[in-house]
Amino acid sequence: MLSRQYLGYGYRSLAELEREHVLQAITPDAHGLAVLLLTAVALFLFTRDNIPLESSSLAILITLVTGFTLFPYEKSGEVVLGPIDFFAGFGNEALIAICALMMVGKALETTGALQPLANVVSRAWSSRPVLALLTTLVAGAILSAFMNNTPIVVLLMPILVAASLRAKFPVSGVMLPMGLATIIGGMSTTIGTSTNLLVVGIAHDMNQHDFSLFEFVLPAAIVGGAGLLFLWLAAPRLLPDRTPPMADTSPRIFSAQLHVKEGGFADGKTLTEVLAKAEGNLRIDKIQRTETLFLAKLPSVVIQPGDRLFVKDSPENLKHYEQLLGATLFNVADNEHPIDEETPLKAEGQHLAEVVITRGSPLHLRSLAAARFSSSYGLLPLALHRARAPSSQVTGDLNQIRLRAGDVLLVQGASDAIANLKENGAMLVLDGAMTLPQTHHAKRALFIMGSVVLLAALGIMPISVSAMLGLGLMIATGCLGWRDAAGALSIPVVMIIVAALALGKALMGTGMADYLAVSFVGVAAGLPPPLILSAFMLLMTIMTNIVSNNAAAAIGTPIAISIAAQLGVSAEPFILAVLFGANMSFATPYGYQTNLLVMSAGGYKFSDFLRVGIPLTIIMWVGFSLVLPMLYQL
Repeated sequence: MLSRQYLGYGYRSLAELEREHVLQAITPDAHGLAVLLLTAVALFLFTRDNIPLESSSLAILITLVTGFTLFPYEKSGEVVLGPIDFFAGFGNEALIAICALMMVGKALETTGALQPLANVVSRAWSSRPVLALLTTLVAGAILSAFMNNTPIVVLLMPILVAASLRAKFPVSGVMLPMGLATIIGGMSTTIGTSTNLLVVGIAHDMNQHDFSLFEFVLPAAIVGGAGLLFLWLAAPRLLPDRTPPMADTSPRIFSAQLHVKEGGFADGKTLTEVLAKAEGNLRIDKIQRTETLFLAKLPSVVIQPGDRLFVKDSPENLKHYEQLLGATLFNVADNEHPIDEETPLKAEGQHLAEVVITRGSPLHLRSLAAARFSSSYGLLPLALHRARAPSSQVTGDLNQIRLRAGDVLLVQGASDAIANLKENGAMLVLDGAMTLPQTHHAKRALFIMGSVVLLAALGIMPISVSAMLGLGLMIATGCLGWRDAAGALSIPVVMIIVAALALGKALMGTGMADYLAVSFVGVAAGLPPPLILSAFMLLMTIMTNIVSNNAAAAIGTPIAISIAAQLGVSAEPFILAVLFGANMSFATPYGYQTNLLVMSAGGYKFSDFLRVGIPLTIIMWVGFSLVLPMLYQL
């Protein structure tokens, strides 16, 4: 380490440091130059939308292991960096923790554990939309500090769309700020994002400081708070009122039929009593008793078993009324499509999905009965949404209605059946397909997740261990099935982390990271360490908006540690500069996966991300550039 001499900012000039130590830098050899070239190729491939991220990562990994097999890297006649070293990423502690937390977070989604929060947000929007926006941003940020951003965004999107439309608040002024708020919140803990875990894991592997769960929550809260204020007060004004890609963006209202069961609540009750049970929210258009008999909607009419109540509402509310009134969204008397209580409609693994009828699909201009939909696809049709016509025009037996392009069919069935329908490609299955939450496991799932966080926060066990323990408990207690657990894993995330770790190891092992660090210090000669930290963080920020944030973090962390060594200062602020910089993926839609989600939902253009993302990036970058040197006495 360099001796500190207090001159000016407390250190010798960087020009002197560079002149003194550049001779000590490792002269790039053939292996180092090849690794540097491969890193440049990797960064290029990671920006190509037409090449799957996992394919690029695999190609980089294969190139590394093959190259170092054919051309071993030796010093003094001994191999110091072999091909097997690059496979270590698959067993990296950070990657294990990331995968375990993905699956644990999936359990919160499948159990509906976060639904109460969603209900609170929804109610807040109905009264004070401006204050509700702030509440939504803060809630999204706090949640994302402990779980993956994606399920949070998926949970909040339909709520915000519906609420903003009711409050006459532009949808485009809500969706993007919410998505960016979850990214900000993810910066605050070691488990907030896979990027955080990756940076912390690499630092640990390089014998640097071990960061605890909440160690950098203070700088993240200070600077992130300023970012959230910007998203609340300024972002909605900077964003134009965009029309989402689908004309019908609100939660779709489906026309459905509730079949009254014997012994259910509605059996023998008057229409007034039925409506009161639903707290006046249920809209009944018609009451059908037989194939030809329709009853007048008089308050005193008595509902009988077998009656069909023609209703209109969202999928979630329809399922709620089904349970509340003791009715079914299928016809128990339908001989052609027999459904009874033995049919596992409420069993584990049941899903709701919305299926769009497209031109050329087997259902276009045909009825469900004619297409034998239920028997062919193993799915039960529940309701129909017709976007081009008033819902009141959707009448009669659902199975006999002639469908047309643009109609949206609400179906229920096993996950396999829905997946098969999606893979078939004959009909468009919306990405909003959701698992029916097993709410009886919700409290259990929340307790397990809280225990995972608490064990790590108190230092009782590493986050990788507590996450694996939590995963085991989720599966053992029925909160998570193996199919959902496997589905929670992201192959692109796993592969890019492994490939980036391999590149980082190659950069360090060949001395190229040290060479790049010395070069960076040389270019920044004459600047004080705080400005060098700021410049390096800006470089990471630019990189993360172009390539994957995990790739930027894995490549940047060893270089940051080397820069700190060249300057003779603590590596902690430079490691955090990488962590925060790699998370500031605000300015491009492909900077982070949730950006793509909100881009589609809000109808945004690329320029909208620049319009909000660039000012937000500047605020966060300047904030961290000021806070980190002060907190770490740089």
